[in-house]
Amino acid sequence: MLDERGEQKTEDAMKLGIYGNVEVHRVDKMLVVQFLKPHQVISTCRVHGGLHDGLECVFNHQSCEPAAHSRKELKTIISNPEEYLSGLCSRYALPLNSASLGTAANMNYASIETERFRGLEVTAICTGGVEGNAGRVGDPASVWEENGSFRPLDGTGREPAGTINTILVINRELSRGAMVRSIMTATEAKTAVLQELAVSSRYSDGLATGTGTDQIAVASALNGEQPLTSAGKHAKLGELIGRSVQQAIRKTLSLQNGLTPESQRSVLAHIRRFGATRDSMVDAITARLDDGTGGVFQRNFDGFDRDPMAVGAACALVHLRDKTAWGILPESCWKEQLVLYGALLAAAVAHRHEHCSRYAGQLEHEAAGTGNDEFLKFLFACCALGYSEKWKE
Repeated sequence: MLDERGEQKTEDAMKLGIYGNVEVHRVDKMLVVQFLKPHQVISTCRVHGGLHDGLECVFNHQSCEPAAHSRKELKTIISNPEEYLSGLCSRYALPLNSASLGTAANMNYASIETERFRGLEVTAICTGGVEGNAGRVGDPASVWEENGSFRPLDGTGREPAGTINTILVINRELSRGAMVRSIMTATEAKTAVLQELAVSSRYSDGLATGTGTDQIAVASALNGEQPLTSAGKHAKLGELIGRSVQQAIRKTLSLQNGLTPESQRSVLAHIRRFGATRDSMVDAITARLDDGTGGVFQRNFDGFDRDPMAVGAACALVHLRDKTAWGILPESCWKEQLVLYGALLAAAVAHRHEHCSRYAGQLEHEAAGTGNDEFLKFLFACCALGYSEKWKE
């Protein structure tokens, strides 16, 4: 990075590497992608957003802590984004013609992943957090934009912290259409990771497809060669974008949130989006057990919650519920299927698969509505039935 006199700045900046025709540095709460050669950039930035050929760098900046942190400077991001960008560029001696991404994620948890094929190189630089702001596309909005200002729709209009930011660096020139398509491909890659991790929306009972504040910037080198024209899934460029983004997002979510396939091996993790909490789950299941068994269950909840057989059976019930909600399975079959797979859940908890038919007969008497509350009550009844028999002789 250069100082105001155009000389190399000597403050504590860590060079993370050179990728294609860019140099990546981390300094303080900033991750800077500095162009060594001209690039075209397409981004979602408030300032210099859209498609540009003359930008000199892209940076990702941690603007606050992920929870309960209000800074007066944050209001400037919305009310006067040019002023906010100017302040950052002045503080870190960056050129004003930069694209800026903002987040509450820790820059020390940034992940950089590169994929290559026959001289084509794609690097994804990602930060991410989804604990407070994961959402499913089409979830209820919190603000309405009118005449240059945002008005709350939900009482506060606040956006909880949680953002996945992606910077893509491609060492080849792309056509304008391919630049746009690269954003589509990278977004699909992000959503695929969230689906695999079964991340719950914080605003509905659906699976998350992103967060409400995700941002992206794509930089492709202007090297005078014939531009690549496709970044879709059939083109090798699209494959490299998908693989690099998926790997980078998986890693940064693991670092920032501890979110991994192993951490999601939990019954509660898969039913949280229907309104379940640890306390509500413990209370509902304990209420169906005798005092002695209930006490054992409470003290051993984590073992129950993370048992792979129980998790697998609970996932089957959740998937069944989703398929019914989406109309793939008819509601007329709901009760029969719920009882059948509920019996499997009870058997998985009890470790007594030979009693599936008996468990199904007992669950026939449980209410089996399609609403979230009814679904959770039925699932908790299955768990309690299985746990009540787990240690019977």
